[in-house]
Amino acid sequence: MSATTLASPTNMTASKLEILTDQPIATWFNLGGKAARMAKPRNADELRGCLELDPTLRILGDGANLLIADEGVKELVVSLSEGDFGTFTIGAIDARGYANVRAGAGVHLFKLINATVEAGLTGLENLAGIPACVGGAVVMNAGGKFGSTSDYIASVEVMDRQGQAHTLKRAQIEFTYRHSSLTRAGHIVTAAEFRLRRAEGGPAGVKAKLKEVTEFKKSTQPMNANSAGCCFKNPTLSDHVREIGTSGTRVSAGMLIDKAGCKGLRSGGAAVSDQHANFIVAEKGCTAGDVITLMRLVREKVQAAFKVTLEPEVVVWGASV
Repeated sequence: MSATTLASPTNMTASKLEILTDQPIATWFNLGGKAARMAKPRNADELRGCLELDPTLRILGDGANLLIADEGVKELVVSLSEGDFGTFTIGAIDARGYANVRAGAGVHLFKLINATVEAGLTGLENLAGIPACVGGAVVMNAGGKFGSTSDYIASVEVMDRQGQAHTLKRAQIEFTYRHSSLTRAGHIVTAAEFRLRRAEGGPAGVKAKLKEVTEFKKSTQPMNANSAGCCFKNPTLSDHVREIGTSGTRVSAGMLIDKAGCKGLRSGGAAVSDQHANFIVAEKGCTAGDVITLMRLVREKVQAAFKVTLEPEVVVWGASV
């Protein structure tokens, strides 16, 4: 492991940007290869410096929804966990009972949720138990049974790959199930503004809902295992599938995986969770290759059983599933 300081020819603020080499990439799987180069910019100018060094750079969030191939990553990996990207502010409640909350891309979602709950603002508690930073939650429109990130977005601050900053209103972004148009555009989320409502019961009422959502997550998902959460997106059926659903119906990927007989299925140190079939957990000695092989096997079995193609929800760097 080493660190170098690289000069950016046009960005003087980023001229002393530290580039770390041969760095481990922290993910919730707790496995996989390293980053050949990694940077932790503290502000927009330093992020521009990173883009000058490598316009194809990859943005690292909380690592909760990420799998790194054993061979590692050649592109510059950028963590937005430092400086401006790790701060948030909660605005005053207006006459209509709403407040704007601005959070940097690197703010952990659970930290922001707890702060808004203490302020008596309702909305984000519905995202409790989702392991993500704000940037990642916005890009993939993270969510669950109780709601999605896009339900509370007012605007999103982004930087394009040419280093230009933009503020996009909610109506300018297409949000769908576990997806946003920000991915297609290649935008880097630097901050998001949420529009939250004052809770009628004050902080106590919101805390009760937060507890309800959290307990549901704990009871249905292997929260303490080395896993990246739901491995596949819930698919929308293109045709009628007997005893599953009709065309156009979104069904549970976990249910399909379970009915295809995949619970407990293994590949090396990777296993399909017995608690929730849409979770692949990494046990001692597991490699990224084990997880990828098991994901492929699960997809094959579901395809064979139901003629439904599962799309990965886990993001894989350095390999395809």
